[in-house]
Amino acid sequence: MLNISGLQEGVVLDHIQAGKSLDIYYHLELEKLQDCQVAIIRNARSNKMGRKDIIKVEGPINNLDLNILGYIDHNITVNIIRDNKIVEKRALSLPKKITNVIQCKNPRCITSIEQELPHIFYLADENTETYRCMYCEEKYGK
Repeated sequence: MLNISGLQEGVVLDHIQAGKSLDIYYHLELEKLQDCQVAIIRNARSNKMGRKDIIKVEGPINNLDLNILGYIDHNITVNIIRDNKIVEKRALSLPKKITNVIQCKNPRCITSIEQELPHIFYLADENTETYRCMYCEEKYGK
């Protein structure tokens, strides 16, 4: 049995769809954290999901944009840890705006020409989980 110790302070991302933890790792830019330890548990057994991934981040998490998780998978459980205890469970929802997560596919979009421009999409329809490019209105749905 694999055992990863508890956290003094940080965040635990639980109920991640099996195999998606590395996508989340890079979208949250966890590789850039200097003072944090990160543990990724892949394909853990789960009664609820069969298999799941878990990410544990120990250290200050003030600079993490956890809202992006709502776009990736709003079923992820976000547990905020302080003094070895869960002090907050965050419910995820679709973010109103996402930046540099998806890219505009429209070849006439300004982001195709101006490479340094951020790819910004806004939530156009929550029911269909449809986002639109801020610059050209190109539609992007899951």
